[in-house]
Amino acid sequence: MKRFLAPLAAIGFLLAKFKGLLFLLLKVKFVGTGLTMLLSVGAYALLYPVWFAVGLVVLIWVHEMGHVLQLRREGIKASAPMFIPLLGAFIAMKEMPKNALAEARVGLAGPVLGTLGALAALGVYAGTGSPLFLGLAYVGFLINLFNLLPMLPLDGGRAVGAMSPAFWILGIVMMVALLFVTPLNPIFLLILALVAFSGGKEIWRRWKMRNTPEGQAYNDIELRYRVMVGLVYFGLIAVLALLMAITYVPNPGGATPLLT
Repeated sequence: MKRFLAPLAAIGFLLAKFKGLLFLLLKVKFVGTGLTMLLSVGAYALLYPVWFAVGLVVLIWVHEMGHVLQLRREGIKASAPMFIPLLGAFIAMKEMPKNALAEARVGLAGPVLGTLGALAALGVYAGTGSPLFLGLAYVGFLINLFNLLPMLPLDGGRAVGAMSPAFWILGIVMMVALLFVTPLNPIFLLILALVAFSGGKEIWRRWKMRNTPEGQAYNDIELRYRVMVGLVYFGLIAVLALLMAITYVPNPGGATPLLT
């Protein structure tokens, strides 16, 4: 447990004390991305072998670049990917997408490209037999599957909003269930708590706006597009679940088990 709490407490202190620096890094795009990537590698290296930490950060970067590329296609200004050590990464949109369908495309682009990145790791494992890349492939599939939970601000929450806001209720139930059934892993529990807190507020805000003229215009999507989003969303879930089953390894990082 102490192995978790020490780096997590240090990171929390730094984020609280130097949050102004984080916002400054958002403006220094490539420098900020590179610096926060290095910090994340260092943080993950406290828990995993260093090359696994490097590969994990690269897979997260590939996932985030899926969002970046789609945001550019949608004509939406956004920051470069910024990493928060041990907690993942994010992209700050300068404006909201024009409607829920565009938001769904942006949300799904991350898991789509992220899945391809994990498949690339699996391909390297097939060619080399290195267990490092098998572990990275498994974790890559896991990260992208987790992001498809139907809960804002996760990618799945953005996708299901184009189908029906009712899916958000399912997301809240699933998030609460995970908080109770997840093994004692402080980092993962913190991520779940942050998602539940921020996502719950955003879902409530959107739910109240759904019957306003602005909300109705944002969610006015043709049925065929709702079906297409659903096919991609549930198809990704099925593919990722299958790939996780194929690549399952009990300790993908090759380090001492962290669920203590």
